[in-house]
Amino acid sequence: MKGVDLQASILAKKIATLALTKKASDLVILDLRKLTSVADFFVICSADSEVQVLAIADAVETGLSAKGASPWHREAGSPHWVLLDYVDVVLHIFHKHTRSFYNLEKLWGDAKVVHVSDTPRPRARGHTPAKKRKPSKKVAL
Repeated sequence: MKGVDLQASILAKKIATLALTKKASDLVILDLRKLTSVADFFVICSADSEVQVLAIADAVETGLSAKGASPWHREAGSPHWVLLDYVDVVLHIFHKHTRSFYNLEKLWGDAKVVHVSDTPRPRARGHTPAKKRKPSKKVAL
């Protein structure tokens, strides 16, 4: 069972990375393993336009098909929301105005949430990195 969980985790991170190549925003990974059998992870992201919604979906599908993975189900009934179902991992790509309406993060509020970004997080205020210690000199006694 652990191998399956690990594979789903790796797939969720790969999907997130591919979505970021098309400038997906507000990207989160919800860990649903302890909450439901629907999927192990939801990857949720936003796009600024309908064109970007489709571009993110295409980038993920193309990137994963190159690795031999294709979605079990694709739902794109609206240009404001595309769903790619990879069984253990489901990607939801929302137009930024549509995402708040469905509010999946609140619906799955008990899930562990990992925020994903392609920019490094700023350091906490007042935090300074630890200084490296100089190697001690060896002294013969």
